[in-house]
Amino acid sequence: MTAAGGGAAQGAPFPWGEAMAFGLGRLRLSSEAFWAMTPRELAAAMQPFTPAGLAPAGLDALAQLMRDFPDGS
Repeated sequence: MTAAGGGAAQGAPFPWGEAMAFGLGRLRLSSEAFWAMTPRELAAAMQPFTPAGLAPAGLDALAQLMRDFPDGS
């Protein structure tokens, strides 16, 4: 299948296995409820299970880690 512009679709494929495992397993949704959800609704349902601390470290945090744990020579 191709994208609307005629070329192949770009980017990583949607992680259906992980989404199904989370929706059907963790959230205990019925298959009907899972397949009726939009990806945006699934993402919103996943938010309470995602730790807030998963954001990438900024430059200040990286610099502090480098000071705390210097490479040995």
